[in-house]
Amino acid sequence: MSHPLFDLTGKTALITGSSRGLGRAFAEGLAQAGARIVLNGVNADRLETAAQEMRDQGFDVLTSAFDVADEAAIVAAFEALDAEVVDVDILVNNAGIQFRKPMLELDTADWRRVIDINLTAAFVVGREAAKRMAKRGRGKVINIGSLTSELARATVAPYTVAKGGIKMLTKAMAAEWGEAGIQANAIGPGYMVTDMNEALLSNPEFDAWVKGRTPMRRWGLPEELAGTCIYLASDASNYVSGQIIYADGGMISVL
Repeated sequence: MSHPLFDLTGKTALITGSSRGLGRAFAEGLAQAGARIVLNGVNADRLETAAQEMRDQGFDVLTSAFDVADEAAIVAAFEALDAEVVDVDILVNNAGIQFRKPMLELDTADWRRVIDINLTAAFVVGREAAKRMAKRGRGKVINIGSLTSELARATVAPYTVAKGGIKMLTKAMAAEWGEAGIQANAIGPGYMVTDMNEALLSNPEFDAWVKGRTPMRRWGLPEELAGTCIYLASDASNYVSGQIIYADGGMISVL
């Protein structure tokens, strides 16, 4: 039996960008802790396939297809959940994209697209969720940062800026929403085995760099982030707010 502090039975969690990758891992972890899950993505068919796979495991899963870069669609999605009496107790702002190009060659449109999806979307979705959480006097917002919330790498400037912004957005949310009973925290994953990192995983030189730079000498697995997410979503973290927890195999702690 799980410890009651980590039991999410009766809670509903919305995870953006959750039909696959890290978002799917967060969804499955929260479901295993007892939460009802609302999967999100832009591809309705892929979203429904993911939902059915989770239902086949015995989990309670809904879907909400919307583009996190479309503010009107976000507002409409929350209004649709309201109409169905689905109260979001836990929000995981996971949706994100990567774009690799040196800054001297980077178009402003590509810069804005990465910032919009990785940072602005977290604010807009977070705002809509928090409006409703505040009325109930409780809620958990979990933003997904990165090692680049602290450190920069060449060719990923907009991603680095967005993830640095996630760190401070999390603190701003904690500062403004704490009195309403909402805790806002973030997770900063290290290098993980995901579709987004497929090109890096298949690059022998980069693979060797990651393993050599990481004290645990390996890439992380998406499911290894689930425990941190459960902790931040549960009553176990009720007095923790404005923090970012790095789950990176120790990479950010060493030179």
